[in-house]
Amino acid sequence: MNGSRIAAVGHYQPAKVLTNEDLAGLVDTNDEWIRSRVGIRTRHIAGPDEPVDELAAHAAAKALAAAGLAASDIDLVLVATSTAVDRSPNMAARVANRLGMPSPATMDLNVVCAGFTHALATADHAVRAGGSVRALVIGADKMSAVADWTDRTTCVLVGDGAGAAVVEACPADAAGPAGIGPVLWGSVPEMGNAVRIEGTPSRFAQEGQSVYRWATTQLPRMARQACERAGLAPEELAAVVLHQANLRIIEPLAAKIGAVNAVVARDVIESGNTSAASIPLAFSKLVERGEISTGDPVLLFGFGGNLSYAGQVVRCP
Repeated sequence: MNGSRIAAVGHYQPAKVLTNEDLAGLVDTNDEWIRSRVGIRTRHIAGPDEPVDELAAHAAAKALAAAGLAASDIDLVLVATSTAVDRSPNMAARVANRLGMPSPATMDLNVVCAGFTHALATADHAVRAGGSVRALVIGADKMSAVADWTDRTTCVLVGDGAGAAVVEACPADAAGPAGIGPVLWGSVPEMGNAVRIEGTPSRFAQEGQSVYRWATTQLPRMARQACERAGLAPEELAAVVLHQANLRIIEPLAAKIGAVNAVVARDVIESGNTSAASIPLAFSKLVERGEISTGDPVLLFGFGGNLSYAGQVVRCP
């Protein structure tokens, strides 16, 4: 069995920024109403000529550059997304083509807001089992394409973007300092309809109060379990990166987990809810800004559609 670690991360967001004041011209809302309920100030919106795989490829290219690797060094591409328009080719194959990869295995995972942490665990398992040497794990979503821009309760939430991580094999006894911890994952099938993207055309909708109650009561216990599986206590965490759904969920959750010394990712303020992109996007920004250092333990925890969840402790590249 190999060990695995994150070698580098990268992220990408479209240039167009949509402010709360901009939204006030579209629906009956205002800056105070949005910030008091979800904490969001701005979000990035992709144009009609910026598909999901383009967002993903930009983030992936940055992660590869940070790792000092060529596209040909990658043998597995996993893209977590719930906003791919076409069934085939999948987003992973399109990313591989954009980057000029010769022959990687390519797979998409649709686990909505928990997609990246599911994909990261899948890459970790593939590397440890010897099925991959270097994997590219990407979370990318174009939530603006599935937003109902007449519904002020949901359109104020969404943003577009992508984040990526290069996962590589390492000797098992070297995985600890920069490794990927065991995943804690699962779902609550009876709440699967609480977050949904369905219909023709597909539209994002949710039962916000149900998700809030579940997250604030159940997730702290699960997050602590993920820490236990990694062999450390919550107070040892250097950072906590939760799915960036709502600032009013993120802040109390970090406190309930017991991560008293951790930097808490609050990228939702400037990026909105980017679904599968939210965790790698926020994680990459913490690394880029130097708020966490190589080897620091970081809790990643995604939750949302299905209602699925997945979390693991990783070491900062």
